[in-house]
Amino acid sequence: MIISQFFYKIFRALLVVGLLLATIAVGIGIYLQWYIIDTLPATEHLKDVQLQIPLRVYTNDGKLIAEFGEQRRIPVSKDNLPPMMVKAMLAAEDSRYFEHSGVDIKGLLRAAWVYLKTGEKSQGGSTITMQVARNFLLSPEKSWTRKLKEIFLALQIERELSKEEILTLYLNVIFMGNRAYGAGAAAQIYYGRNLKDLTVAEFAMLAGIPKAPSANNPISNPDRAMQRRNYIINRMLEFSYITADQHKEAMSAPNTAKIYATTLEADAPYIAEMARAFVQSKYGDDADTKGYRVITTINSYLQSKAQTALRNALFDYDERHGYRGAIGREHLPTNPTPEDLNNLLSKYAVQGGMFPSIVLAIKEKSLHIYNNRIGEFDIAWENLAWAGRYIDDNRRGANPKSPKDIANKGDVIMVRPIKQLVNPENTTMDEDGNEEVQAPTSDDLSTLNDPSVKWRLSSVPQIEGALISIKPNNGAIIALAGGFDFNQSKFNRVTQALRQPGSNFKPFIYSAALDKGFSAASIINDAPKTYQTGTTTWRPENYSHKFYGPTSLRTALTHSRNMVSIRLLEEIGVGYAIDYVSKFGFKKERIPYNLTTALGTGEVTPLELVTGYAILANGGYKIEPHFIARIEDSAGNIIFEANPATVCYDCDMSKPIEPTKVFTNLPTALPAETTVTALVPTATNQPKTPLSAELVLRPQNAWIMTSMLKDVVRYGTAKRALKLNRNDIAGKTGTTNGPNDAWFSGYTPDVATTTWVGFDQPRSLGSKETGGRAALPMWMEFMEEALKQYKERTLPKPDGLITVRIDPNTGLRATGDNPNGKMEEFSSESVPTRYAPTYKETTDTSQGQSGNPLEPLF
Repeated sequence: MIISQFFYKIFRALLVVGLLLATIAVGIGIYLQWYIIDTLPATEHLKDVQLQIPLRVYTNDGKLIAEFGEQRRIPVSKDNLPPMMVKAMLAAEDSRYFEHSGVDIKGLLRAAWVYLKTGEKSQGGSTITMQVARNFLLSPEKSWTRKLKEIFLALQIERELSKEEILTLYLNVIFMGNRAYGAGAAAQIYYGRNLKDLTVAEFAMLAGIPKAPSANNPISNPDRAMQRRNYIINRMLEFSYITADQHKEAMSAPNTAKIYATTLEADAPYIAEMARAFVQSKYGDDADTKGYRVITTINSYLQSKAQTALRNALFDYDERHGYRGAIGREHLPTNPTPEDLNNLLSKYAVQGGMFPSIVLAIKEKSLHIYNNRIGEFDIAWENLAWAGRYIDDNRRGANPKSPKDIANKGDVIMVRPIKQLVNPENTTMDEDGNEEVQAPTSDDLSTLNDPSVKWRLSSVPQIEGALISIKPNNGAIIALAGGFDFNQSKFNRVTQALRQPGSNFKPFIYSAALDKGFSAASIINDAPKTYQTGTTTWRPENYSHKFYGPTSLRTALTHSRNMVSIRLLEEIGVGYAIDYVSKFGFKKERIPYNLTTALGTGEVTPLELVTGYAILANGGYKIEPHFIARIEDSAGNIIFEANPATVCYDCDMSKPIEPTKVFTNLPTALPAETTVTALVPTATNQPKTPLSAELVLRPQNAWIMTSMLKDVVRYGTAKRALKLNRNDIAGKTGTTNGPNDAWFSGYTPDVATTTWVGFDQPRSLGSKETGGRAALPMWMEFMEEALKQYKERTLPKPDGLITVRIDPNTGLRATGDNPNGKMEEFSSESVPTRYAPTYKETTDTSQGQSGNPLEPLF
């Protein structure tokens, strides 16, 4: 009886315990189902996961311009993962990866036992699959609930993805320090090479980083990183991933990791910012994380030359106006070390290819200086002698007699590398007959410590500039330099600076006159005239302050005669002229409705000016400037491709053009009038029928205007351009009142380029700083390179032009006995029918001193 009661009690206790355990199990099951399993994120999208990949911008020839995005990532496909990288990562993180089903029970139990013994989480039990679940689908919080979710997700992921797919995801997403996400980016950042090109020791070093990206980092904590690397190398030998010889070689290898910044292959920051702004406007604010590749129309070589030409023009201007002195002064310690000097220079930035340097000693004919790029060196006297003191825009001090007149010990000065020296005794003549010395030109010199590289004292220019070059046949921008240094000022002067064009605008007024029946031989009296507007009196003058009497339009444009331009605008009417010039793309609302328009007092951007000149260059066809050739997604698919309106004289415009071949080896707000979208033509990724450019100007008009603008180069204010030895160059200088702005716009049938020099806050450039002196040299330096790829040529002469021998003094037909007779082109409706009086010995008053003026305005 007692025994039966005992067994009864045992049975009842077991039953209670069983019911309790069952209740607990049901509760755990409900908890796992409701609070864990039912709340797990879906894993289906892991097969099509979109990694955060930077937006990259390229030139048209495949050179990297810029990279935008916080995360550096270079995805590697599963077929391209180096086997040794996989082995190193397995040895470091999950040696039983190919044996478990997403959760390593042995590893979890081992980690739990260590935790129970020590109370510390010194061992992790996470597998690679669990880390993928955490990185892609879960928050980074540390809790038991998250750990349970991680386990269940890992099991689910293993059912839906292959081991290779999971491992590829892991190696592409894991954070590896210094903005590197994934092994591909880490290889570039720490070793400057592609992942497939690393050594066993380097693979092991990378594999050691994910466990603790800061503590195991080869840059910030090299000793601990080496310990972790060697541990992994030993593990690789233990699992027979490497041979004994490979082990020995890897263990003896030094730590060669260092930070490799993204190597930009083309200097086009203003274009890069334009591209970023456009992509974000089209594809959203997160466009810099989706791996888009923007291929621009920019040519990398010409872009480099454009930036160099701009800086050289500003350096040249700066040297003409005198040296403004050191940028700082530091106290030199006795026997300073390179570290001491680097610390002193650390507060000064490199600007526009100039390097801050500290003066260590003053020698008889040189300065002994130091900078952190090449160490100690001397600047020779020929690169110091220019540095007379700046006084104001029109005055400078006497040239120095020795280096001690220029700098003191401890001065921090700016210096720049130069590619050639110029003998200061060799002078050239500017357009006004003044002697001047051209400064040596700088270049993109990659080996700055080469003995052949010379250095020149410089100042950071206060003056600014812009250069824009496009193809006249379709508006593709091939080079754009929006300022001296993008890091110094992100204001893009090509697209954002609204400035007065001065005489650079005159060709469009003259074109309007031709359209209204005038000809290049029409005579306008170059004589003084006073204009009264209310109480305001305006007495415009020519730049030379002289007047030349009856003058042909060709001669007046060649020598930029103000009075002829003003009287011509009177003749054709201001309203008519403003309507007409809008054909070239100029905004009517920015052109004043008065006679000062003849002198270029409206407001334009350099981009608008070059577009207008491109219409003259291509024979009268309206083109739209654009800078994006195509956009690719992260997989290399073309999602946007330009189809600009194109001038084509001899081709079949109905024949489809195939999409551009994709490169296979590709590793700020604008003013209201000029939107980024306006610079990107309609695009498609399908075979496209090219758009034919609209003819907005009579071809005969464009031909005659080009003929007249060629005379500006041959005989007028742009004669300096004859040094290029080309007969197909046409162009026009421009200088505004002050002078505040200096311009040159010039073209051939293949390239149109505009250059501008001025201060951002308008002020005088100095009395002799004309377009021919300040802006034309920049244009010439760039175009000398740009034109090398094009043979000299002239567009086919359009029908409807008649060549007639005329008397240049009257614009009428010349009789046979007139020795001054000249051949002139006329449109058929403007050919003179009357003959000039019988020839008598006279003086051709239509010729005279050249000028490039913009006189005082209302």
